[in-house]
Amino acid sequence: MMMRLRKTFNIVALFQLGILSLLFVSFHTFVNFETAFVSSMLVMLGSMYSYRKLVMKRVASSETPHQDDLIEKIDDPYDLYGEDQEYQNPDEVDIKAVIKDEKKRLKTKTVKNTASGAPAMVSIYRMVPYIVLVLGFITLNNNHILMLLPYMSGLGVGVLGGLLTGRVLFVPEEGAV
Repeated sequence: MMMRLRKTFNIVALFQLGILSLLFVSFHTFVNFETAFVSSMLVMLGSMYSYRKLVMKRVASSETPHQDDLIEKIDDPYDLYGEDQEYQNPDEVDIKAVIKDEKKRLKTKTVKNTASGAPAMVSIYRMVPYIVLVLGFITLNNNHILMLLPYMSGLGVGVLGGLLTGRVLFVPEEGAV
């Protein structure tokens, strides 16, 4: 664990050294870039941590989704050669009924997936960083120092920094599951 924290600290320190060089450009550029960097990095880390908790919770509950044979899924991804004889005869097919059945099936799948992912979407680990992001933007705008180019650049670099840091913190190493 100490090694992970050391790697994380090194990544953040490297990014911060680069960002400090923006002070030579202007203070407002530095503030815009730093605000966007920190907030987007927090959003990435919060999202990764929340998703990791959701996955670990599902793994611990031994709730495994139904999985078809992998080779069959690769060979016939749309189940064209399946054993379902419901709509096999082209003369007897009612297209409207087929479309209605497929829409109903997809709708229940979408609702089920949304409901199962809802705890990760509304997690406090995701909401607080988004609040920091919005408040940082509003603060810069209200003080009339918002510069969009450094701000947007900071968002992009923050996502990259959050991704690298999150991989070190939350993704287990090979064989260390």
